[in-house]
Formats: sequence, structure tokens, C-alpha cells
Amino acid sequence: MTRNQTKEQKPSQNAASVKSHEPLLVRVITHNIRYATQSPFKGEELWPVRCPLLCSALVFNANTPETFICLQEVLDSQLQDVHHALNKSTLAPNQDSWSYIGVGRDDGKKAGEYSPIFFRKDIWNLKHWETRWLSETPTVPSKGFDASSTRIVTIGHFVHVKTGHRVLVLSTHLDDQGRQSRRESAKIILEAIQSPASQDHFSTVLLGGDFNSPPDDEAYQIMTSEDSIMEDVGSKISKKNHYGNWDTFTSFGYVDNKPSRIDFIFCRKRDRVIYQTYAVLANRFDDGIYHSDHRACVADVVLPAERMSRIGNLTTPH
Repeated sequence: MTRNQTKEQKPSQNAASVKSHEPLLVRVITHNIRYATQSPFKGEELWPVRCPLLCSALVFNANTPETFICLQEVLDSQLQDVHHALNKSTLAPNQDSWSYIGVGRDDGKKAGEYSPIFFRKDIWNLKHWETRWLSETPTVPSKGFDASSTRIVTIGHFVHVKTGHRVLVLSTHLDDQGRQSRRESAKIILEAIQSPASQDHFSTVLLGGDFNSPPDDEAYQIMTSEDSIMEDVGSKISKKNHYGNWDTFTSFGYVDNKPSRIDFIFCRKRDRVIYQTYAVLANRFDDGIYHSDHRACVADVVLPAERMSRIGNLTTPH
């Protein structure tokens, strides 16, 4: 079973003919929201308690219209909760402006955790999306290598309605136990980004996720090696443009409570973009309730002004 879809939304007249003369700011949020367990750790609240706090944070931080939200550890019920919160937000201009792509990793439908990508469908036309399993058989639901769990990457090809900028966005969650799995998963993701199907005149490629891989681990080193086409936005941005924390995993304060930096936003190296800001946000406030055992990461990336020309059904920069 190959899990991919092509969605040809009816393009607006602007998307087909408008020439872009202004920079475009794109925001990426990545957050492991912690699945809705019925057996919480000490210090962890159940999802019904965490949900409104976490969703409020997503709504507030996604007020940039061109925002992509990459989430991890999302069960189907949580997916619907987040989707509902985004669309019911007073910041949303209508009640169905937010959409998402992704599948449950266990069956390619609704079972198991998603790594979804949320986006505003009035801002972005979704041209194509797919899920790849991070295994020896990436087109079917499968657990690979030495992984303790089934792992996936969600890939979306988006076109900005007003300017025609094409953006490739990915969301993933690598294995917490298997070093080989993390290493091979990084290679699979890089191959997916570099595949001929992905070379479609993208203005940029953005990847968010929980890599379970600190900077001294092989998977991170593969993602950021000299030969890699990707780079870690957080490590490239200047200190004056970095806000908040550095570590992204906090635990719930008791179990496995060594903080670490394992969540990242990567961008393609050769892209003509400006890294404007980067942040690692708080996951607990005065009430003492952890939204998740991970903190959200946020990056603002500016795509420079380009003149866009229409060639057949493609809009390409020159």
C-alpha cells in the first residue's frame, strides 16, 4: 500500500499570474505534544487537562497566516482536538481555514500516532502529499531496522496562493531506542528531499520534528553533515535573534528528567532565505502544568522577493 495523495485544489487567478515583488515570511512550528496516554507519568496531566493549554499556545503562535505546524505523537482524537481549536480560534478568519495532512502510522489510516502538518488552505494550495515509513519498505506500514516503534515522515508540497512560491514541508518523529533506525531514517528523509519528484523549483524545504537525537548522535550528524543538503536553523541563527530556551525535551519533572535538545527545524542549505528568528518556547507556566514533555520550536524564515513566471502548470522562479 502506497500512502500518497495528489490534491489539485482549484488554483486562484493570483496563483497563476501574479508576479511576486515582496519577501514572504513563513513560520514553522514543530512540537511533540505527547500522546494521550491513560497511564501518565508522575508530574504529567491527562490530555483533557493539557489540551486547552497546548491548543491555546498553538493558536497564539500560529497567528502568522503563512504558518505550518508540524506535530508529533498525535493520536486521532488529539488531531481532531487541535484541528477544532485552530478553526474555532478568533484569529481564524473563517471556521474551516485550517486543514492538515497525515495518517496514523500503524495502518496508514487512523491507527497509531500521526506526524501531521497543519496549514491554512486559504493561504497555501496543497499540490501533493504522502507518508513514507522509515523502514526497509517505506511505501507500506512497517517498523524498520532496530526501531522500537513504527516511524514515519509526512511530506507536503505547497504553493503559496498569492505569490506562487513552492515550499516542501516535512514532519517526522524518529525512534527513541534504535540508533540504527535513527541513522537510517535520517538517510531516508534526505533521500526523499533529494528525489527527482521533490525537485520542483521549491523556494525552500522545511523539516520539523522530534529526532530523539542530540547533536552528538549519528542521526543529527547525518542531517547536518557537510554532504547534507539540510542545516539546523537553531544552530545557524545569531544569538540576538534566538528567543527562549535551548533544550527542547524537559520530561514532566520526575521520570527521565535530563533536559536535552532533540527537536529541530531544518532548512535546505542552498535556498536563498533569511533566518529571521528562532525560539524554543516554554511548556509550563504559573499553574505548573506541563503542556507536554517537549517544548515547541518556532522558526521564521523569509523568502526573498522573486519574479515568478508561469510555465504550463508550473510556477517557477527566475
